[in-house]
Amino acid sequence: MDTVNPGDFVVRRASGAEADGLIAIDTVAAEGGDNRQASIRKWCEQGLAVVAEGASGPLGYCVVEYTFFEQGFVTMLMVAHSARGRGVGHRLLDAAAASCTTPKLFTSTNVSNQPMQRLLQRAGWSPVGLLHGLDEGDPELFYLRWPQTGTMHPLPSRTVPDQHMRQPQTRQPPSEFT
Repeated sequence: MDTVNPGDFVVRRASGAEADGLIAIDTVAAEGGDNRQASIRKWCEQGLAVVAEGASGPLGYCVVEYTFFEQGFVTMLMVAHSARGRGVGHRLLDAAAASCTTPKLFTSTNVSNQPMQRLLQRAGWSPVGLLHGLDEGDPELFYLRWPQTGTMHPLPSRTVPDQHMRQPQTRQPPSEFT
């Protein structure tokens, strides 16, 4: 895998003013997805979006919400097409786990989304369930990542370089999940 040097981009909270930049790299929003555009604006305004930013601008973003059985849930992970396969998604998932405030962090992806499944496995996530009926003919796979033990680690603002963030450590899931 062609990995970006960690000093080549920072991972930090996105501000409300950055919504247009995230919309530009989101394949659904950029093609006119009004609902996605509205969601991105809401996530940025509420401080829920985390952005990976390089010298050229946003490379990807991630959103964690706490509406899934009151546990953390990665609602969205989007990496610009030009930045895929370079470690951006992995770093965003690590940041989500490091900042998660609940004992468990979940996400999901369609069975057809093989690149996302490979990324989740490389990033230490465990498959925990399958749900039929959301997208016809394409079941949703659910994954779990055990966040770091201890207290939450807030994400830096625009002015703090990513290298100062503590690297997350994964916990092994209980035996009933393996």
